[in-house]
Amino acid sequence: MIKSISCAALVFTVTVLSQSLAADGPYLGNGIKSGEPTSDTITLWTRLTAQPDFKSDGIPWSQESPKKTGEDYVFATPQIPEGHTIDDMAYALPGATGQVRLNYWPEETSNFSVTTEWETVTAESDFTHHFQLSGLLPNTRYKCIVDARVPGSNIPSDQLRATFRTAPAPDVAAAVEFVVVTGQEFWRRDDDVNGHKIYPVMAGLDPNFFVHTGDIVYFDKAGPWSVTKAQARHKWHRMYALPYQRAFHNQISSYFLRDDHDTWQNDCWPTMQNKKMGEFTYKEGEDIFFEQVPGPDRTLPYRTVRWGKDLQIWLVEGRDFRSENDLADGPDKTIWGEKQKAWFKETVAASDATFRILLSPTPIVGPDRENKSDNHANKAFAHEGKELREFMAAQKNMIVICGDRHWQYATVDPETGLHEYCSGPTSDKHAGGFSQELREPMHKYLNVIGGFLSCTAERRDDNPVLVLRHYNVAGDIVNEDVLTVSALSQQ
Repeated sequence: MIKSISCAALVFTVTVLSQSLAADGPYLGNGIKSGEPTSDTITLWTRLTAQPDFKSDGIPWSQESPKKTGEDYVFATPQIPEGHTIDDMAYALPGATGQVRLNYWPEETSNFSVTTEWETVTAESDFTHHFQLSGLLPNTRYKCIVDARVPGSNIPSDQLRATFRTAPAPDVAAAVEFVVVTGQEFWRRDDDVNGHKIYPVMAGLDPNFFVHTGDIVYFDKAGPWSVTKAQARHKWHRMYALPYQRAFHNQISSYFLRDDHDTWQNDCWPTMQNKKMGEFTYKEGEDIFFEQVPGPDRTLPYRTVRWGKDLQIWLVEGRDFRSENDLADGPDKTIWGEKQKAWFKETVAASDATFRILLSPTPIVGPDRENKSDNHANKAFAHEGKELREFMAAQKNMIVICGDRHWQYATVDPETGLHEYCSGPTSDKHAGGFSQELREPMHKYLNVIGGFLSCTAERRDDNPVLVLRHYNVAGDIVNEDVLTVSALSQQ
C-alpha cells in the first residue's frame, strides 16, 4: 500500500511513544528503507513480519539448479521437502497482517513533527507499506520512528528508529557524496552471520545517498532457484533481514536500479521465452521489485534528481524497453527504448549542473568480454551504444557509473573520451569474469575484486571537482580519480 503524506506548514510536538512493546508481533523484521530522495520528497518502506528475525534453524536449501529434461527444467529432488512450506525453510521470514504508522521530524527541529495515521498491510502487497512524504526541507537530516501493532491495539508490537536526508536545493553549492554497489548475492556474502562487510564501511562514510545499480538478489541462482513468486520474494526477505543491510538502510537513503537477475533470469528481456524459471514470470519479477524497494514510481522508472548546484544524476531502466538481445543490430535495436532515450537527451541538455552522471545498470563504455551480448559495450547493441557515447561525450562534464560487471574498473572510451566507472561486486567471492590479461589501453584502473565506489562533488578553492574512489571490501581506497571541469571538457 502507498500513501502520500505532506508535512508542509504542519507543526506538532514530537509524539512520546510507549517503550513497552507487545510480545507477539507483528514485527519489523526487514527494517526500514528510505528511497528516491529529492530536495523535498522521499519514500519510506517497511514490511511487517511474523518473527523479529529470519528463521536461522530452518530446513537447509538445496544448492541444486534445474536440469533440462526434454522441453522442461526439473529438479532431481524437490526444493521444498514434501509436507513442508517455504516458512519451514532456512532464513524464512514470513509476513504478518497488522498496521504501521510513521512519525518524522527534522533532526535539529524536533518540534516540527508529523505522525501519520495507522495503515493496514496485507498479503497482497507482501505485508509491505510505502510512506510517500512531501513538503520536506532541503538539505536536511530527518529522524523517524516506525511503529507496528495488531489492529486496534493501544500498544505497539515493534518499533524502529531511522534517519534520512534530503537533497540540497539546485542553487546551493553543497558538497555531496554518494556510494555505489552492484552484484549482491546471499550465498556469496562475506560474513555468514551479518551479511556483506562493505555495508558498515559505507555507513562510516556517512554518504548523502546510496545507489544499488542492480542484481540486488539472484532469482536464477540455487538455494532456492526461484520457480515461484513466493521463492522470489523469499530472496528479498532474507537479504534485507541481514544485520549489516538492515542497519545501513535504517540510516542511508537509496536509489535502486533493476537488472536481469533481480527481474527474472540472466540477460533477460520482456518477451523472452524460457522454461528455466518454472511458473515464475518476468512480470512477477518486475512487480516484486517495486513492492520491495522504496520507489521509483513504476509508471516512470527512469528519473533524474538534482543534488545541489554541482551534481545531477540520471537513473535509467535497462530491461523493460529493450529489444531481444539476439536480433540483428541496427538503428531500431534498443536497450532503453525511444521514449526513454529522448527523455534522457532532453533533460541532460537542459541541465545546468556542474557535473552530470548517468547511473546505468549495465556498461555503456566497457570493455566487456567478446561472448557477451547484453549491454551497450557489446557488439549486439553497438549502434545504440555509439549513439549514447557520442551524445554524452558532447555534453559538459558528464560521466557514467555502471553496474553488472563483477570487477572494478575506470575506463576512458578511446573514440569519444567518455569516462566510465564500475564499483565491482559486493564481495570478493563474487568477483570474477575478467582478468589483468584482458586489460586494454582504455583501462585507467582494473582490479578483479569486490568492494564499492564513492563519488563526491565538492569545491576546492571554490573550484568544482568530482572525486571518485574505489574501495575494497575492507574499506581501503584502492583507486582515486579527481576530475576537474577543465579535464572533463577535453573529453
